[in-house]
Amino acid sequence: MSSTLVQKNLTFGTGHRDFTSTLNKRVSDYFKTHGVSRHADSEMVIKTIFMFTMYFVPYGLIIGGVVTGTVGMILLVLIMSLGLAGIGLSVMHDANHGAYSKKKWLNTLFGYSLNLVGANAFNWKIQHNVLHHSYTNVHEEDEDISPRGILRMTPHSDWKWFHRYQFIYAWFLYGLMTIVWMVFKDFVRIVKYQRNGLAEKNNANIVQEWLILIVTKVVYFSYIFLIPVLFTPLAWWQILIGILTMHYIAGFLLAIIFQPAHVIEGTEFPLPDENDKLENNWAVHQLLTTTNFGNESRWFSWYVGGLNFQIEHHLFPNICHVHYRKISGIVKETANEFGLPYKSARTFMDALAGHARLLKQLGMRPA
Repeated sequence: MSSTLVQKNLTFGTGHRDFTSTLNKRVSDYFKTHGVSRHADSEMVIKTIFMFTMYFVPYGLIIGGVVTGTVGMILLVLIMSLGLAGIGLSVMHDANHGAYSKKKWLNTLFGYSLNLVGANAFNWKIQHNVLHHSYTNVHEEDEDISPRGILRMTPHSDWKWFHRYQFIYAWFLYGLMTIVWMVFKDFVRIVKYQRNGLAEKNNANIVQEWLILIVTKVVYFSYIFLIPVLFTPLAWWQILIGILTMHYIAGFLLAIIFQPAHVIEGTEFPLPDENDKLENNWAVHQLLTTTNFGNESRWFSWYVGGLNFQIEHHLFPNICHVHYRKISGIVKETANEFGLPYKSARTFMDALAGHARLLKQLGMRPA
């Protein structure tokens, strides 16, 4: 139960050590008793093939001129958007956590699938693995809840008058997530991590990371825009609309999966004390700031890469998501045994409703 990269300087409390050691032992015993690996299985391999197929087969049909009608093109863009989100949720996410395979090179390879679809694995690992997983819901540490434009995701952020309407407009902004990453945020983030020392702390060769970022951006924009312009009868603006539509749908799907896990009614937003120390130990901190949802739906869990078992993911990010359902009973039972919360919304829609209510609460003017 730890982040795979070097963290920043906040420290955690030391209480509930028995809970942490007991849970670790019980989960380890599960894998030993059943003789299964913590990494990907045949189901994961099939899912990987399926997600890449959903993304690249429609692309090939468009480039090859197999489908030319407007309705057919729209359908292919929709399928590509589902494949794009699926690669992010089910493949690159596990790989960049080191959970896909026990072989480091294989995790690295599949981790770069994020670069293949327009973003950057290095930036993502710093923001997600280091900052979000280490300091979940901590103001000014977890960039997932940091002030972003006109959204207020924590009660500790400054309030502006327009936040009172965020429970309405936030949903329209969510679709911009991957578009912003693709054309703007990756460049801002790599500069930030270079300047604040996080890149150096994680032994990154910053020149190499800049080179990878630039080369993979060129590769992406070449195959997603330039090749269609050169080899299809579509006008450049039609291709651009298709790309933006694909990313908007994928971005919206990704946002509504990730947001309810932490920005939801009933979650906590702990702050460190004057000595930069958080009250609870790391594992308990994750229980207080994380919520599961829709755990009864197997097809939903399959598509979202088990991220509806967010508690299990945060406690054991190095375990492949195909095992989350099996270990969830162990986590819940152990939390209850130690009198700790195990937060869960019954359905995905319940989680979205809880997210909407918190957005509205955070949009109200503080007393």
